[in-house]
Amino acid sequence: MTEQTLAPRTARLERDPRLRRGGLLLAGALVVVALVVLALVSPGPALPTRLQDGLTLSISVLIESMPFVILGVLLSIVVQVWVPPGMIERWMPRRAWARRMALSLLGMFVPVCECGNVPFARGLMMRGFTVPETLTFLIAAPIVNPIVIITTHQAFGFDDGILVVRLLGGFAVANLIGWLYSKHPDPDAIVTERFAATCAIANDPDATAHTDRGRRSLAQLVVELRAVMPALIIGSALAGAVQVLVPRSALLAIGSNPALSIVAMIALAMIVSICSNVDSFFALSFASTFTPGSIVAFLLVGPLVDVKMLALLRTTFRTKVLVGLVVIVVLFAVAVGSVVNLFA
Repeated sequence: MTEQTLAPRTARLERDPRLRRGGLLLAGALVVVALVVLALVSPGPALPTRLQDGLTLSISVLIESMPFVILGVLLSIVVQVWVPPGMIERWMPRRAWARRMALSLLGMFVPVCECGNVPFARGLMMRGFTVPETLTFLIAAPIVNPIVIITTHQAFGFDDGILVVRLLGGFAVANLIGWLYSKHPDPDAIVTERFAATCAIANDPDATAHTDRGRRSLAQLVVELRAVMPALIIGSALAGAVQVLVPRSALLAIGSNPALSIVAMIALAMIVSICSNVDSFFALSFASTFTPGSIVAFLLVGPLVDVKMLALLRTTFRTKVLVGLVVIVVLFAVAVGSVVNLFA
């Protein structure tokens, strides 16, 4: 990222950061009001009971995600501070498409779920990897990492090709997204102003030349935790609220329809926000009533664009990018799920 690109964005950020915070607070308040209104008009337990259940679910999502976020932050520090310059890059292919493919397979060596992959991906960008390359890793890693492969096999084996389709689908959609965003006229405009400024500081030789690695690691830890933890808490809270305030009976009633079941499981995947390391066992409980294609769609969408993941991605990428990711992933999952239903 060049100084010419970063300067106007950083200036706007420093000029009035309260506007961004005010917008986020307003958006959060509107979401809460909408969910409460929905809860009041929908059948089910009383509102206080739902709120208590929502708090329990939010804390569960937060506790489940926390270890992987911490691990991702630590790996980000290792990549940014402790790995010698050029060590990773020299093993990467020179062609852009080949680099993206190699990075999409890097997740096989990073045993963290989608929560931990966000800070790790931030570390890659601070190190100098391009935005499309990092996006390719970020989308593939939650699906192709070793723990997800093992748990998906434990849940489904090779029945209906769910495991194979999930792995190939995750690899394919990651490289599709990386390729699409590589065509962006200004890839640096994809990231937020705040993260662009963070990258500028991390890559400033004058700022790091006289600082030992221990202090740089501590500073990086503070930066990453301040960026990721609020988003994780907000995402967990939204995931819990949506689960208890949106009627799930409407989703389950259409599980046997080949087309509608895919839509229902995609919606469910975005709502429940379960860690990709264990989401296979959650999906297994629906296998007897939902179509195989809808299960595959759930396993593709959940790790990539659920409520919690979108909140974490917002720490790094602009809102337009998140909308684009949701559209691409959902359409891809619908297409893959439909093909699976056709041949299952």
